[in-house]
Amino acid sequence: MTDALADVANLPGVADSVDEARKAVDRLLGHRVLRRRSAEVSTESALRGARASAVLDGASVTLDELRTTDHPSDPLVQGALRVSAELGTLTEVWRKAPRQALARLHVLAAADAVDSADLGRPRSGDSVVKDVLGLGEPPSPSEVAARLDVLSGLLTEPTKAPALVVSSIVHGELLALRPFGWGDGIVARAAQRLTLVARGLDPKSLVAPEVGHLELADEYAEALRAYTSGTSEGVARWIVHCSSAIAAAARDSQAICEAFMRG
Repeated sequence: MTDALADVANLPGVADSVDEARKAVDRLLGHRVLRRRSAEVSTESALRGARASAVLDGASVTLDELRTTDHPSDPLVQGALRVSAELGTLTEVWRKAPRQALARLHVLAAADAVDSADLGRPRSGDSVVKDVLGLGEPPSPSEVAARLDVLSGLLTEPTKAPALVVSSIVHGELLALRPFGWGDGIVARAAQRLTLVARGLDPKSLVAPEVGHLELADEYAEALRAYTSGTSEGVARWIVHCSSAIAAAARDSQAICEAFMRG
């Protein structure tokens, strides 16, 4: 049996970047504050991740505003917060039925922005696609359906690829496909985080990759365009970017731990 994801993991430059990101996550997981306050770190990470994901999709909101506002008016912010709040309940669904989990993520992300009949359903031919990252013409609905089937198959088959590689491909493929037309970025980044949790790199969801992508926002769209080129070099560049983002996010969560220690 072929292992396409493992082949991706062997692309030049990927192994070193993945190893550096894994070391950063491991350093975080060894922080002593997590012995008694991991749930608080996870909650703070979730809030930061939701804010970062909404901003990457075009929202303008600060962490202080999120902490003091019960009902933010921006549907991007509302959707990102809902996704973040429910992410932990979707781990098992993601492992066994990725398409079902993606549908639920879109329902949560887009509930205030699209017609109820379109929630959780891949877009049709006449759908308007929000192109936040300037990727140009999206794939056709038929191509989206076929590639989602392939992605779902890859996620439910055994692979020797590291969790970080799998999560990067999930993220890149969903952003490239823009399967729903609205909220795709929030869904894609949530799916990346779900993959890291479900595959054991970050089982307590302490790391917010969204924060890392926002920190490296100048590279985000460019790296994604490299991925969508379909070349081995482009895919490798995207995974290297994702690795750097996760390392940055692990350092951010490490700072949360340090702040908790200081009281």
